[in-house]
Order: sequence, then C-alpha cells, then structure tokens
Amino acid sequence: MLAVALLMLCAVSTQALDNGLGRTPPMGWMTWERFRCNTDCKNDPYNCVSEKLVKQMADRLVEDGYKDAGYEYINIDDCWSNKQRDAQGRLQSDPVRFPSGIKALADYVHSRGLKFGIYGDYGTKTCGGYPGSLNHLELDAQTFASWGVDSLKLDGCYSNVSTMKTGYPEMTKYLNATGRPILFSCSWPDYERASHIPINYTSVADNCNIWRNYDDIQDSWDSVTGIIKYYGDNQKTLVPVAGPGHFNDPDMLIIGNKGLNVNQSNAQMAMWAIFAAPLLMSNDLRNIQPVYRDILLNKEVIRINQDPAGKMGKKMLERNSTVEIWVRTLAGYEEYALLFLNKGSKPKTVNISLKELGFTFDPGFEFEDALDHGKFIGVFDTIKYYNFTVPESGVLLYNLYFSS
Repeated sequence: MLAVALLMLCAVSTQALDNGLGRTPPMGWMTWERFRCNTDCKNDPYNCVSEKLVKQMADRLVEDGYKDAGYEYINIDDCWSNKQRDAQGRLQSDPVRFPSGIKALADYVHSRGLKFGIYGDYGTKTCGGYPGSLNHLELDAQTFASWGVDSLKLDGCYSNVSTMKTGYPEMTKYLNATGRPILFSCSWPDYERASHIPINYTSVADNCNIWRNYDDIQDSWDSVTGIIKYYGDNQKTLVPVAGPGHFNDPDMLIIGNKGLNVNQSNAQMAMWAIFAAPLLMSNDLRNIQPVYRDILLNKEVIRINQDPAGKMGKKMLERNSTVEIWVRTLAGYEEYALLFLNKGSKPKTVNISLKELGFTFDPGFEFEDALDHGKFIGVFDTIKYYNFTVPESGVLLYNLYFSS
C-alpha cells in the first residue's frame, strides 16, 4: 500500500509545475500588442518583429531604469519563427528577421541581466499561421530549453480545445523534464471560457505560472474596462486561485501607446497592482513619453503588485454606476491597498466610511497616496464618512496601515 501511495505521489508531482518561478507576478516587456505580427522589415525596419527590435528593447529596459524597478523578462510573441520546421522537425527562427538565431538572442538578453521569453501554440499552427506544437510538445520543450529560454507563452489557436485539460499538463511535464526553469504562461482557460467548457482552475494553477482568462487587450480604454469588468464579475472564481507561483493574467500593459491618456494609464497600472497581475508592458520603450514612463516605474504601485502574499484584490462596492471600490490585503503588518476606479468621463465624488468596506479597527487607518509615491495623507476614522473625488476615467490608490 505504501509503495502504491508513493508511486501515485510521484506521478502527481511530475505532472505539476515544479519550477519555483513566479513567486510574485512576473514583470517585463512583450512584443505583441504594440508590434503585433509586423514582419515587413524591408519597408518598416524600425517596427518589425526582429532580433534588432528585441535587443533595442532589452537595452532600454536596462538603461532606462525598468530593470532596476523589477522588469526582467523580454518576451517575443507570435511571428518569430520560420514557416517550416527544420530537417529534424525542430522549430527555427525566421532567417531574415532573426539571422543570428534564437539562442544567440537569448544570450544577448542574458548578457544584459534579463530573462528571455518566447511564444508557442498548442495547436497545429500559431494564431499568425506559423508552426504549432501539436505532436511536437516534447521536442519543442527541449528546443526552448536548449536555446536558454526562461519563459514560454503557449497559445491555443488551431487546436481542439476539449483536449487542453490534458495537453497543457503534458507540456508542463515536458518543461519540467528539461531541467531548465521556464516560466509557463498558459492561454488554456481563455479558450475553454470561449468554448463554454468548465474550467478546472485547480489544475490550471498546478500546471501554469500565469494564465489568460479573457479576451486579448486592445489599445483602448474600453478594452481595459472590459477586462476589469470580467475580473470583477468572476472574482469568486479568480481570487481564490491566485497566489505565489500561479497568477491570473489580464494581459499586457498598454501604457505609453496611443489608446490611454494619463488618467487611464494610472488606472490600468493601479488595477493590475490590485489584481496581483503580471506587469508585461507592450509599448515602444525607445520613444515613450516621460509621464508614461513614470507611471510604469512608480515604485509604490509596483510594491503593491509585487506583495509577497500574492493575494488578488476584491471588488467591495460599486457606486454611482461608474465607480468601483477594490481592496487588496497585503503581507505587511496590517496593511491594505484601497482603490477607487471611475470608469466614467466625468469626476465622481463618493461619500463612504471605511466601515462599509470592512475596515473596523477603531483607532483608524493611516492613508498614503500610492500614485504620489507613498505621500502621507492623514489618519482616517473607520466610522466617519469621507468624500473621495475620483478623476474621470481614473483612480485613487491608497496604502492603509493600522493607526497607533
């Protein structure tokens, strides 16, 4: 009986993700939302997906303070590979856009003190029409490890979604078997949601470091608020599954592109901090405006996002149909993050007491303004009502501490 139990334990442990990664939400940069599948290096060499672009972004991550703030992954998304595998059946990079090969590119990223991420697909083809990993999962895991890959995003286009519940754990097994720690980003739950297949989040968390639940983000405020709505509507399912080593991924930060103004950019950054979400920028770091760079480098907001407890925040109340109030419990001594989100086009004032939000510590709470780098605001009583004026399509984000 003991021998059987040990064998069963070993079988489970080899299937579960065992890489020690993602103890806090991963931070970095990704090609997709900003550069999509731009392969036209002849006519658009500055913006095409290429080793030159990746190297330039790695340089900016290091030289402009992002690496020091915690951003460490440089991730290629779709459209990096050749249209065919090589004679041994292995994936290979596009020879024109990545002439040095992926291993050399990963070596360059590593030489800058960063980590390198790549993209694959569980199906027969990637979403962009490049070779998928179906029937090649083990070989592709070995190939990625041999190249020095540190992160893999596995998409789900051109696949049988009903097989993902076994296929993604199979890839987990093969990644583990390489012996190389590779952060595993899964698109599995998003495809099951879209196909109306029940999602086993226990299995997802056992096999993935981060995972997508909802639609791809687009460069617009409507897209951001749509994602936030989905997370709020489904928080009873999503909150319990998040934690060190396994996080919900609401998709990339689009701060610094054309779709969000300053208020909206602060809102996305703050909401992703409340979500305990990966902070994976998709923008052009070579020409980003200073105001957006400062938002992305706000150390106090990043500290909330990277809180070691890894707890996802919860939507507590909704007021005036456009204002949501979220609370995240942090690991510090009786510390919380409190956020007011205004999705509307005009400023909104909310009159509320802390008691209504579940805060009952009688001496009250010290408030710090996280968006203003932790500036002390004052001590707030739990019973007294206060006015909080939230800017149009923006947020207020506070750190709360027990008052002595």
